[in-house]
Amino acid sequence: MAAAPIFIERYGSIAHIVLNRPDKRNALTLAMWKELGNLAVELDVDPTVKVVIVRGADGSAFAAGADIDEFETVYATPASGLDYTLAMANAEAQLSRLSKPAIAMIQGPCIGAGLAIALCCDMRFADNSALFCVPPARLGLVYSLADTKRLVDAVGAAKAKDMLFTAKVLRADGAEAIGLVDDVFEAEALATHVDATARSICCLSGMTASAAKKIIQMIQGGVADDTDETRALFMDAFSGKDFQEGRAAFLEKRRPKFN
Repeated sequence: MAAAPIFIERYGSIAHIVLNRPDKRNALTLAMWKELGNLAVELDVDPTVKVVIVRGADGSAFAAGADIDEFETVYATPASGLDYTLAMANAEAQLSRLSKPAIAMIQGPCIGAGLAIALCCDMRFADNSALFCVPPARLGLVYSLADTKRLVDAVGAAKAKDMLFTAKVLRADGAEAIGLVDDVFEAEALATHVDATARSICCLSGMTASAAKKIIQMIQGGVADDTDETRALFMDAFSGKDFQEGRAAFLEKRRPKFN
């Protein structure tokens, strides 16, 4: 039986969401969008998972965008078009709202909707084969507000305009130069670095990572001053199990063992 076009692989506390349509460079179908949303929810509520990695199945592509071959069908009526749009928006929202860190491991094309998925992740690492593009101007389409905001948050308004107006293709080093990816590696070193980063996060407090992610998202949403929620996140940590273990480990001069 052939593997599903999108599925989860688990390695202890690390879960991989794997995009698996290599013959279509992992272009996303409506069914894949819906399943991506489901998988993100599944991993979010799974207490055994501390880090999520999103990647292509065989290293030939991250995702070359949405499957344009479906557009005639999914946009055949206003109702079907709305269903497709909501499925895509929900998948991206669920991925971006994960309460645990998410890492995009990018090889090959990362185009359009593929880049939108990568931008939903907290960290993005690429190898030298990676290519990036926001192509709506080539198709007479419009990038959604949510997708555009994530692009602006990553590279700033000026670079986002450049990418959207020109639909230029960026190689990995160019993407790194504008902040679209965090670091670039040789092909054989990328998986090692991503795995090491994920494992280092797993060794530390998941509560801290989750709270930090929430606060950063609030800042990106325009919150500039502490709220009741952010004060509670700060104060409640002092009575939490992670701080008890972290403090004990510090005093006992050992590595903490966070659950």
